[in-house]
Amino acid sequence: MIEETRRFPSSLVSALQEAQRVVALTGSGISAESDVSTFREARTGLWARYEPQELATPEAFRRDPRLVWEWYAWRRALVEKARPNPGHLALARLESLVPSFTLVTQNVDGLHKRAGSTGVLELHGNIRRSKCSVEDVIVETPETDEAPPPCPRCGAPLRPDVVWFGEALPQEAVSRASQAVRECELLFSIGTSGAVYPAASLPYKALTNGATVIEVNAEETSLTAHAAYSLRGLAGELLPELIETTFG
Repeated sequence: MIEETRRFPSSLVSALQEAQRVVALTGSGISAESDVSTFREARTGLWARYEPQELATPEAFRRDPRLVWEWYAWRRALVEKARPNPGHLALARLESLVPSFTLVTQNVDGLHKRAGSTGVLELHGNIRRSKCSVEDVIVETPETDEAPPPCPRCGAPLRPDVVWFGEALPQEAVSRASQAVRECELLFSIGTSGAVYPAASLPYKALTNGATVIEVNAEETSLTAHAAYSLRGLAGELLPELIETTFG
C-alpha cells in the first residue's frame, strides 16, 4: 500500500507507476522558472514600443525583415542565457523511467532538449534555429553582419524557425502529438494556460480516450475542473518531488 504523501495522493503515485505511455504537454510557465519571458512580456528596452503581435507575422517580415530579425535576435540572446530548471530536468528523467514518453511543447526556447529530453515535439518551432524564408528548410545561420542573413542555399533572407501568427503549425509534429495523446494512459499539462489552440485541445483528447490527466500549474485554468489531479505550484518544485516519490 502506497502511503499518502505530503503533496500527492497515493492514487496519483500509483497511476504514474503503472502508466506505460505518458505524454507531457508544456507551456510558458515551465520556462518562466528559467527566467524566460513570455511572448507578450518581451517588450522591454528598445522594443517597448512594439507590440509582439505586430512583429510575429509573415506580413511584418515582408514589410521590414531587418526589424523582425533583430527583434528575434534579441530574444534569442536572452534564451541563450537561460538554463534548464529542475522542472525540465525532471521531465528528462521521467523519459528514462517509463516505457513510452512523449514531450510536446509550445515553447520555442529549446530548454527541454538542453535538459536531455529526446524526441521533443516542438509545436511552435525553435527560436534557436533559422530557416530559409523561401525554401522553408532549416539551415545554419552564416556568420555575417547582414540582418537578416542570406540563405546559404539560395540567397533568400533567413527567418527564425518559429510559427508566426497566421501560419500553420508543423504538420508532422501535430500529427505525432495527436497520436501520442490518443494512445497515452497518462498526460501531464504543465505550465500552460490552455488558451492557445490546437495545443489546448490535447488534454481533452486524452480525457476522451480515458487517460488520467494531471495539471501542474501555478494558477487555475480552464482545464483544472476536468483534470483528475490538479497540482498547484511551480513545476520545478512539484515535478522532481513527484518523480522521486514515485520512482525513488
